[in-house]
Order: sequence, then structure tokens, then C-alpha cells
Amino acid sequence: MKKPVLVQLIALLLLLTSCHRLPFPARPSGAMTGREFYRLADSMKWDTREPIAQQQILSGNVPPFLRKLKRVHTSITDSTGHTIKATFYVTPDYVSIGNAKDWARVPLTPITAQIIADSLHCFLPTRKMVNDIYSQASVKLEPVPLYAFRDSAITFWHHHLIIEGQRKGKKGLIAGIKKDVVSSGKITGRNVVIYGWHQLNGKPIQPLYGGHINWYVDYSHGIRLVSRNIKVAGHLMDYKDVLLHPVYRKLLSDEDSVRSY
Repeated sequence: MKKPVLVQLIALLLLLTSCHRLPFPARPSGAMTGREFYRLADSMKWDTREPIAQQQILSGNVPPFLRKLKRVHTSITDSTGHTIKATFYVTPDYVSIGNAKDWARVPLTPITAQIIADSLHCFLPTRKMVNDIYSQASVKLEPVPLYAFRDSAITFWHHHLIIEGQRKGKKGLIAGIKKDVVSSGKITGRNVVIYGWHQLNGKPIQPLYGGHINWYVDYSHGIRLVSRNIKVAGHLMDYKDVLLHPVYRKLLSDEDSVRSY
């Protein structure tokens, strides 16, 4: 085998491997657990809590399962009747803080979510991708709405515990537990766009909605990360190139345009 070909194969293998794992640093020794994070943040407002959450997540203080991505398959049929297949790679659950035994999901504003996504070579899913993720999830749980103190850290923690009670240790790609903060054409630069929270009948509670200010976050919001590397028709492409393609963009989005925060 000629050396240039070998080098190309190694480069491709490394790129494929990067699709399957997030580049978090090693979890710091003695980092706080999920319970400890919420004990610290229980009375904090969002603008005090968010910088702490961002620092913890980007320092690698996340549960091990969050580092390995899950495959989600999708396909479209072009104007000639040809089927085009694609695969994207997503976190099996929503962004969380803590270790393998004591961790917690942490709702975030889109501002912080976008910083984290960019830092990890990821993006936030579109409405279509949220639907695809739900359809292929191995763990589907009934949404549990809460009504009091929706934007408080205490409610965030309480909702996490409710979900864990439902999950009962089941592992795999999970869905139906949160509204996703999504990439969308409805993003104005001043709002957050949310979608999902699918019921067991497959219908989402939350239609695509951009009516909240961009610093708003409540217990029902979740941050799902997606690798920028999308496998389309056997080739790896950056998600932005896919979205700019006149045909391939339909693999990732059912909107006319898509923006990031």
C-alpha cells in the first residue's frame, strides 16, 4: 500500500472516531457531583448559575456516558427517485454535570449552549433532527410537566430526579424527557427556540416556538449536542455544508433556513 493512501486512511479513521466521541478533557479529580452542583446553585439566578455550569461542563465534569455519541440515521428521496442516506451523531442524553454515579441534567440558555457546542465541535439539533432522534430512541419516557418555580434550580433538580425514577436504570438513546433548544430559522439573536417533549404517541407537546427571550431557561429545556461531522452518502461533511446544499439540507432540516445562536 502506498504511503499517501495509508495516510489518507488513517486520517479518515481518526475523523470517524471523532464523530463518535466528544473531545471533553478528563474529568478533574474531586470535581463536584450533580447533587453538589444543585446544592450550590439552588438559590442562584440564571446569570450566576450559567457561568459555573459552563465551566464545569467544559472542564470535563460530565458523566462518562455523555462522551460517547449515538448514531441516528435519516434519508430522503431526491427528484430522480434516488434515496440519499445520512447518519448524524448525538449525545445519548442531555448535557449533564457530575460523575458516573452522581450526575444531573442541567438546562441552559441558548447562549451558554452554543458556546459549549462550538467548543466541542458540535451544534444544536433542528426540529427534524429532534423528530429523528425520538423515532430511533431506545428509551422513550412520558413527559412530566411541572408548574411552580419553573426557572429555579430546585425545580431543575426535582425534574431530573423524576426522570431518573421513570428511567429505572435503562440505558441507551433517551428521548421524550425535555424540550430541545434547537437551531432554527426562527432564531432572531434575541430569543430561544424550543421544540419537542414528545409524548408516547409520538406527538410533541411543544411546537416550534421562539417567543422566549434568549436568557430564559426552565426545567423543561434540554441541550442535546450533535457532532458537526455528518455522514452523507458515505462521505463526511460539515453540517453547515449539508445545510447549504440544495438537496442534502433536507436530510437535517424541514425549515427553509437554519440559524445558530
